[in-house]
Amino acid sequence: MPKKRLGNWNSPAGYHDYRAKYDAAMQDVPAPDATYDIQTAYGTVRTYRFKSSATGLDPLVLLPGTSSGTPVWADNLESLLTITDVYALDLLGEPGMSVQTEPITSDEDKAAWLDQTLAGLPEQRFNLLGLSIGGWTAMNLAVRRPDRIATVTTVDAVNVYDGIPFAAIVRSLPAAIKWLPRSWRDSFNSYTAGGKPVERVPIADMIESGMKNYTIRQPPPRRITEQQLAELPMPVLAIIAGRSVMHDPATARRTAETALRTKTVAFYPDASHAINGEYPDRIAADLRTFLNP
Repeated sequence: MPKKRLGNWNSPAGYHDYRAKYDAAMQDVPAPDATYDIQTAYGTVRTYRFKSSATGLDPLVLLPGTSSGTPVWADNLESLLTITDVYALDLLGEPGMSVQTEPITSDEDKAAWLDQTLAGLPEQRFNLLGLSIGGWTAMNLAVRRPDRIATVTTVDAVNVYDGIPFAAIVRSLPAAIKWLPRSWRDSFNSYTAGGKPVERVPIADMIESGMKNYTIRQPPPRRITEQQLAELPMPVLAIIAGRSVMHDPATARRTAETALRTKTVAFYPDASHAINGEYPDRIAADLRTFLNP
């Protein structure tokens, strides 16, 4: 019987290294009010619930960037929790505490596991907030299975409003080679963060360990088309970083302003792809305005 192609840890030692760094990075995250492992047809999705004192809005669901997991939201949760309740997920098939058990072979599969995760939560509708590939993950669900989605907010999403530039692809290739020194992965992560140093930063340590110790086995995301964006039934807020290297910011801004029915676009001219850590309060303020028109 052929072996299933699943995302997996390359060794027990690699998992333990990542887990230690994940746990260290989680020390900067508010203590969750509940932790769930939600069973889907593709595996178990680690989900944290954070309770807000605010009421009246559907909860937020946070979808992180690649290799980052829930700790990437450490700088954002305090301000987001002034708006509504928050769920934070570790993406299935990526480094994190979610565990893949069946192959993910298509964008439809990626939408299916997320839809099944939302179905496992007590609420009926959700405001999705996705960072980088998490933004694509939110949009991929919105165009395929929109019924549980009240709104979508993308934070410098990749492959949504523009494709990934060739230069970024070239810079990422050495970072994907597991046996190369850490400095190659740190160099790429610093490149996406506008040149900021990433050594001895808990979240960056976790991301680097995930890149080194976990092998992702699923097809790359296909670009969301402008027609799909125009046909979305729910309101969408596009937050775009003006110094992002993961797309052409001007093109992404133009696409969002042209294609999105609600025309809600926030452009941060001085932000890098690490925008969520650079502008957490501004993101929360823009989101609050968006959710309370």
